[in-house]
Amino acid sequence: MNFTRSAFLTGPAALFTLAMVSPAGAQDLQDRATTPPPPLETPGPSDPDQVQFSSGTLEYDQDADTVTAKGDVRMYREGNKLRADQVVWDRKTGKVVATGNIAVTNPQGDVAYGDRIDLTDSLKDGVVENMLVVLEQGGRLAAVKGIRDADGVITLRTAAYTPCSVTDSNGCPKNPSWKITAVKVVYRPDRDLIYFTRARFHLFGFATIPLPKLSTPVGDGAYSGVLSPEIRYSRTNGFEVAAPYYIRLAPNRALTVTPHLYSSVAPMVKAQYDALTTKGAYKIAGYATVSPKIDFLSTMPNVTKSAFRGYIDAVARFQLDPNWSVSGSLRVTTDRTFLRRYDISGDDRLRSTISLERIDANSYFGITGWATQTLRLGDRQGLQPIALPEIDYRRRIDDVAGGRVALQLNTLAITRTAGQDTQRAFASARWDLRRLTPWGQEVTLTAFARGDVYNADDIMATTVASYRGKSGVHARGIAALALDVKWPFVGAALGGTQRITPRFQIVASPPSGNLSVPNEDARAVDLEDSNLFALNRFPGYDRWEDSTRFTLGVDYALDLPGVAINATVGESYRLSSKPTIFPDGTGLSGRWSDIVGRTEVRVRDFVSFVHRYRLDKDNLAVRRNEIDMTVGSKKTYLLLGYLRLNRNIAPTLEDLRDREEARVGGRVAFAKFWSIFGSATIDLTDRAEDPASLSDGFDPVRHRLGVQYEDDCLRLGVTWRRDYQTTGDAKRGNSFLLTLAFRNLGR
Repeated sequence: MNFTRSAFLTGPAALFTLAMVSPAGAQDLQDRATTPPPPLETPGPSDPDQVQFSSGTLEYDQDADTVTAKGDVRMYREGNKLRADQVVWDRKTGKVVATGNIAVTNPQGDVAYGDRIDLTDSLKDGVVENMLVVLEQGGRLAAVKGIRDADGVITLRTAAYTPCSVTDSNGCPKNPSWKITAVKVVYRPDRDLIYFTRARFHLFGFATIPLPKLSTPVGDGAYSGVLSPEIRYSRTNGFEVAAPYYIRLAPNRALTVTPHLYSSVAPMVKAQYDALTTKGAYKIAGYATVSPKIDFLSTMPNVTKSAFRGYIDAVARFQLDPNWSVSGSLRVTTDRTFLRRYDISGDDRLRSTISLERIDANSYFGITGWATQTLRLGDRQGLQPIALPEIDYRRRIDDVAGGRVALQLNTLAITRTAGQDTQRAFASARWDLRRLTPWGQEVTLTAFARGDVYNADDIMATTVASYRGKSGVHARGIAALALDVKWPFVGAALGGTQRITPRFQIVASPPSGNLSVPNEDARAVDLEDSNLFALNRFPGYDRWEDSTRFTLGVDYALDLPGVAINATVGESYRLSSKPTIFPDGTGLSGRWSDIVGRTEVRVRDFVSFVHRYRLDKDNLAVRRNEIDMTVGSKKTYLLLGYLRLNRNIAPTLEDLRDREEARVGGRVAFAKFWSIFGSATIDLTDRAEDPASLSDGFDPVRHRLGVQYEDDCLRLGVTWRRDYQTTGDAKRGNSFLLTLAFRNLGR
């Protein structure tokens, strides 16, 4: 009998769960020509034991007692879908066989392909021949034969696995970057893990050493096991091998333990704990070893001794509710050269913080504290500030006399174990009114008032007199009025749009008692394009720019197809002839300021050029010359950087010392997936620019050069780095790093 119809077949048909995760045959990991079955167009059967199917023809052989469905057979059951050329059901033996261009999709989206599937009468157990499974979470399995038991566990023989792409950018077949072959593979879908027995790793088609036991997760799941190792060599520590072991404690908690083994020094261990909670996340990392170190505080700093050395790096942030949050960080090390010695960090200061904040649409409240550990060899730790607490409250009020009011309350306590202590509190109010005139001018009127109270102790411990302030309690009042006018002129130019905006600002502020209060946060002052029109050109709260000044400037913009040019230049003039509190060389100490500007050019996404400069008001000497340039695409690019600060500032002001340096970096993609990269930093400072500098005018700091291969599932590279400076027991010399990272491999 021949039928052409759609029908429901009753029975416990688990045919589809078998192929949905079964590896495919003959280790052929390439895509199959079969198209996966489409989604079900009509609602499925309510009975879980029913299978909905359709086919070109349906035949029943009464003598053999078999049912045969032919011609694009499609079967659906509980989210599982099957497509095959033919399905035969032997009603006497209970055997079900699907053959020809088989494609099966499970409810999770995994697609399995094969030539033949033999099932038992329970339709839960079976054998799969020449199967390929493309997993929804990434990766594919292929095998000569696969056996699925009633619990859904798949056991494969002569199998292969890869998470890599098997087609190139043009859709043509290609060999994966790496794969694993094994005599036996067990896939546990309940654990999302694949287990290999007598496995061998293949990289670029070449077999490597055998791996007796190996397991890997499916997709991006996190499971306990060994992660990709790191191999490096340095002159200080010799050969280094780091082998991280990841321990999954819970779905939201993990511990990674990384032994670092060296050929020249004692081992080091790193442990990192990560946790995610309903309110936020935190991470705690610690390093520990025992090795010789130099005691720079002793009378004989060259004497080395063996001691415990370590470092703690922790960070946390919790969002308590939509407005309140708490965050913090802890960075502490046992000595000043540990981080550089073991190539953990190049920082010269470590800052630990704690903060409680509340933020809404119109207000901010924060309680913050921080402490700093210096890693500079010449600094005294007792002079480093400890701020606890800083309390800051700000509120914005709209539509006050047509403008906007910003209120602020702030208090700060700074303590030093062997230096000056400072406490500060102030309250301020700022009113801004912005209007557009009928002639297109943008006019902003600002009124500002602030009252301060300071207390200072042990002021003589501060070596720079202008930073000390006066001992005891002192008050200060600040007031200012400002008028800022912009007048943009816009028109067509060179096929694009040109905008020229002259700008004028006047700020009037009566004298304030600046030198009677300490300077803790406004030391690194320098005239730049970013603060040319600022109400206060000091960077912090402890110094205020009083007197009356005029500032003139011009902003320029040209927008062309694919090209954008922006520039600004300006200068200010102070009415008062009295000496200012700005140090000489900052560009602000005279009645006329230096001329500052910025030019920025962008050509599509290929060229980015930024030039910042400051010209001496008297002789147009270049006091600041800073260039940052990027040329190229994401794969091939060149980075150039140059900075020269020639401000002639007294060497006693550490925060404002002159310097000169050049930076270069880049990457060249010379073949598909292959690239060469490098970078270098050169200290060009000499004694004329900074008397405290040890550079001779051309002193390389470090350079890096490497080659890297990176595709969708593999990153392989070798990097050579050379440090030219010795810092304690972190010696100058060469170091080499071998990077080998695999996507979705490990355990």
